[in-house]
Amino acid sequence: MNAHQIAYLVFGIVLLLALMLDLGLLSKRNKIVTIKAALLQTFFWVLLALAFFVFMWIEEGQKPALEYISAYLMEWSLSIDNIFVFILIFNAFAVKEKNYSRVLLAGILMAIIFRILFITVGVAAVQRFEWLLFVFGAFLVYTGFKMFTSNQDEEFDPHKTKIYRFLRKFLPLANHDGGGRYIIREKGRPVYTTLFVVVILLASIDLVFALDSIPAVMGISREKFVIYSSNIFAVLGLRSLFFLLRGAVSKFDYLQQGIAIVLIFIGLKMLGEHWVNEWMSKELQIIISLGVILVCISGSIFYSIFMKKKGEPKDVVDNSTQ
Repeated sequence: MNAHQIAYLVFGIVLLLALMLDLGLLSKRNKIVTIKAALLQTFFWVLLALAFFVFMWIEEGQKPALEYISAYLMEWSLSIDNIFVFILIFNAFAVKEKNYSRVLLAGILMAIIFRILFITVGVAAVQRFEWLLFVFGAFLVYTGFKMFTSNQDEEFDPHKTKIYRFLRKFLPLANHDGGGRYIIREKGRPVYTTLFVVVILLASIDLVFALDSIPAVMGISREKFVIYSSNIFAVLGLRSLFFLLRGAVSKFDYLQQGIAIVLIFIGLKMLGEHWVNEWMSKELQIIISLGVILVCISGSIFYSIFMKKKGEPKDVVDNSTQ
């Protein structure tokens, strides 16, 4: 067994044990997740991802390890954008807080399956048709510019999505959660509850986000293992991150611009890869990509906090004068 096969084996074992721990100890049915529990779970998933980075460095070498951590940070930052949409979906279908954890888990597990399929097809397509990288690069630049200039105040309505309209057209849907069940029986036939709809929406919305994130990761690494591991670790930590940030995610007003700059940077790097490779080593490219991701994401978060704090005194004065 070579080093690459060992890495796959360790990743599979770690993933299985982590899911067993999450399902058996960290998650309990109909239990509301507190901020403290969410913080502990978030630390668990982040430390696990960082420990795997150390393992990658020892087992695979510096270059794959740096590619992995860059891709993981890219996916992790994009996950924060996911959370805002998830909150809107939960609110739109009046999901009870005690069902949050179970519904998120089901949606995320489905998202992992979809992402594995998406990555497998995407990597195989790029290996066969390398010109697709230019398509992905152009798509990322377009998406980045669109994200940077879009109006964040536009409200996302889950009831108007194509997925929800498709479900309503072909499935009998109930307008309640069926007491916490996904499928109930009414008049002898199966009826799908709002929890079922929410799970499908969570998985499908994550897949839509993957249309941006996976090409972005492929701009960092072509290694299938790096793409798999960084994506899955980021998605697995999404549930605890949801509970940790759901009250604060809307305060990150400029995070979208930070992510947009990263997408544009990676897209331009993919478009100009032939020329970049002529005067810059792959290792240096990875380090620069990692630096850009860290600066843009952390900078946009801190800038959001600073600007929000800067505006608070003015708001207080205005209220006191009324």
